[in-house]
Amino acid sequence: MSAATSRTLDRYRSVISEWDEFEAAVRRPLPVDARVNGLRVTPEELRDRLARHGIAVESSTWDPCAVRASRPIARTIEHWLGLFYLQERVQSAPVLALDPQPGERVLDLCAAPGGKTVDIAIRMHNTGCIVANEPSGRRQQALLTNVNRMGLWNVTASEYRGQDFPGLGGFDRVLVDAPCSAEGTLRKESSLRDGATQATIARLSRLQRMLIVRAFDLVRPGGALVYSTCTFAPEENEAVVDHLLRSRDARVLPFEPPFLHAPGLTEWDGTGFASAVRNCVRIYPHHLDSGGGFVARIERPSQG
Repeated sequence: MSAATSRTLDRYRSVISEWDEFEAAVRRPLPVDARVNGLRVTPEELRDRLARHGIAVESSTWDPCAVRASRPIARTIEHWLGLFYLQERVQSAPVLALDPQPGERVLDLCAAPGGKTVDIAIRMHNTGCIVANEPSGRRQQALLTNVNRMGLWNVTASEYRGQDFPGLGGFDRVLVDAPCSAEGTLRKESSLRDGATQATIARLSRLQRMLIVRAFDLVRPGGALVYSTCTFAPEENEAVVDHLLRSRDARVLPFEPPFLHAPGLTEWDGTGFASAVRNCVRIYPHHLDSGGGFVARIERPSQG
């Protein structure tokens, strides 16, 4: 880690208790992680197929479809056939919190390039309806390529700006994997090793606040919303969830993923947040030997 990175990330030193472990994890190369496409192959079958290429594969202790390979697997025929999707383990957390069920109507509001859409569809056994929304035409191409490669039948694409997505209360579950400053991806994106500027964080936080409120209004009463990012910045995480709580009758539900994590912050830089924000989850690179992320599971109460 460069001196510049240490200085930039130093603002999180007070909230990351295992600071030395965090810094050590950031210096290590990322493992090769993927999700098994359970619609086409079992984890055991994929392991046996990749073993013929001399590639060892192990499943995580908490999810057999979250696998880690001994070397790169992107150029294998198994990848081309859509037997797996390359995805860091931390990226499994938002869909784990969303907990989509077969037959439901689900919106992935910021879907490209499609990893979480794929995960949702597989967990729903290719049933129900998933709307994968992506306003950028270029990014939508990547989304549709992945949907087709993985053999998904229950996904339809839309191209609205997330904050302008039409309708009210039409979805059982909504995922907002929000555009963010992406500090949690600094292990694979060297350009982010110096962190995000305050101007970037402030600009994205304004967008994120619009997205989370619009997403909440799209959830049916009794339904669930998951808000997630891949950044450490409280301005883009807890502050955004706190904004929703002040704007709508929303509840932050406890979420206890089956791996190491930290609770949400209830105060940052002199600003206090609602106590329920502690139910959010922070994931740091040393927790899963992966990237960093933030997840909030939110309920829209049923109408009385």
